[in-house]
Amino acid sequence: MNLEMQLTGLTVIGGGQMARALVGGMLESGCLKASELTIVHKTKSTGEWWSSKYSECTTTTDTVEAVAGAKVVMLAVKPHIIAEVLAVKNSAGKSADWSGKLIVSIAAGIGLDKLIDGVGHDRVVRVMPNTPSLVGEGASGFCVSGGVSDDDVQLIETMLNSVGIAAQVTEPQMNGVTGVSGSGPAYVFLIIEALADGGVAAGLPRATALQLATQTVLGAAKMVRETGEHPGFLKDNVCSPGGTTIAAMSVLEQNAVRGAMIQAVQASANRSRELA
Repeated sequence: MNLEMQLTGLTVIGGGQMARALVGGMLESGCLKASELTIVHKTKSTGEWWSSKYSECTTTTDTVEAVAGAKVVMLAVKPHIIAEVLAVKNSAGKSADWSGKLIVSIAAGIGLDKLIDGVGHDRVVRVMPNTPSLVGEGASGFCVSGGVSDDDVQLIETMLNSVGIAAQVTEPQMNGVTGVSGSGPAYVFLIIEALADGGVAAGLPRATALQLATQTVLGAAKMVRETGEHPGFLKDNVCSPGGTTIAAMSVLEQNAVRGAMIQAVQASANRSRELA
């Protein structure tokens, strides 16, 4: 990590699971110091979680004040309340001042145009991260609007690469990012669970089956990444003629596992379009 790009003055609006994964990963990597972080929360339990986990961060329910002191603002709230957040006013009737801030949204399906309209400028970035960011293995996609500088892009890449990998895409491609990597961890968790269940059905103790299933998925993914080989090629190398693996592959094909995965990605991408 380039320490000159260390993030300062970050305000995160919303401190739920995705913020905990992404921002927590940034804190663990050293990309961000807790003393430079402000979390805006609605519930007492959320504020208490951040204060207990990262005692040097600031927690508040005052969005207007938190935005005023920020250089970068991350919108980590549910898509349906984005408009409410961007139009927020404090008890004195003062609105949040978004001018001069780099705005980073991780709200699924909310387009750049809506964000630009809400903050009143076009220094805006959309990010689709995923939960493995918390363990430094995230896969994030992002797109930018016209007012985002090269330095801003470098800062975003530093943030996201500190917790995994980042890919800059066009805005129409963001729905595909949502379908593949945004929702993807859930698909893989389901696969690991199913592999472990299969192991138990074959006579393995539950703990042993889960351990083997988890390591198998991890190892297979690492082989694809580090060898650069097509996954179909690596699959064929495991399938000996008349062997156990090709027998298993036949069952997977009969049950349309490949088609189901493709449809799952498409369903997630389509839902992202609907949210927009």
